Amino acid sequence: MTSASDLEVFAAALEASSDYRVLRRLRPRATVEGVDVAETRLGLMVDVETTGLDADQDEIIELAMVPFRYALDGTVVEVLEPFDRLREPSKPISSEITVLTGITDAMVAGKSIDPSEVTMFAAPAAVIIAHNAAFDRRFLERYSSVFSTKPWACSMSEIEWAAEGFEGTKLSYLAMAMGFFYERHRAANDCLAAIEILARELPRTQAPALAKLLERARLPTWRIWAENSPFEFKDILKARGYRWNGEENGKPRSWYVDVEDAEKEAEISYLAREIYRYEVDIRTVRVTAYDRFSSRV
Repeated sequence: MTSASDLEVFAAALEASSDYRVLRRLRPRATVEGVDVAETRLGLMVDVETTGLDADQDEIIELAMVPFRYALDGTVVEVLEPFDRLREPSKPISSEITVLTGITDAMVAGKSIDPSEVTMFAAPAAVIIAHNAAFDRRFLERYSSVFSTKPWACSMSEIEWAAEGFEGTKLSYLAMAMGFFYERHRAANDCLAAIEILARELPRTQAPALAKLLERARLPTWRIWAENSPFEFKDILKARGYRWNGEENGKPRSWYVDVEDAEKEAEISYLAREIYRYEVDIRTVRVTAYDRFSSRV
């Protein structure tokens, strides 16, 4: 039987050739020794599997939370014991969701997730991170109010992956691009893979991905609403990155865009000059990590 050390020799030989790339299975990350715990913060990587995409109608069927300690420079110091629970929804799980997640009705039968346990586990976190926080945050804030009191960051959208040379942002793609693979679409595995990605150095900036994520997440952004904009300019707004809010959610039925703080005044000037073409009072909302990705914005 070939030993692990022999296999590693084979892998190294393949990697020495430009004709091969080697993917290694994700292994538990070793603790970084010699770091003063007082100089670290607690991050919490979260992931949910659900019965569908609508946070108002669909339900969580699996919740994973993996705490990890990180130094102030963004170094991942230690990955701690995960929280991973299944939950039986009020309706049977569809075959499409079972194919996607591997979760069946039999697996969740009689299972529940205690909101008070979730609250206690998440309470110490300094920041909550998800790889698609716009999805996970909406589901989790319905489940426990603790998630609305924490700053959030999104490892998918708040790192400039394209500028670092990556051609996609999906978790499985980023893992493969960084040389490892894992068992996908189960919440705890996805969390561990995301932490590993954040622990790696980005190829161009040579900084830990976590450092760049936190740097970006701390910055305020602005949501700018193009209320009552002329209908004939809808395609121009869409091409510029504006999205349409047509839901009955207490917010304007209008096109809107999110911009960095430094881009706010230029975007307002653009709307007044190119879209309205008259003096107009444009609605803006300041967004921080405490409400970004939530349904409150």
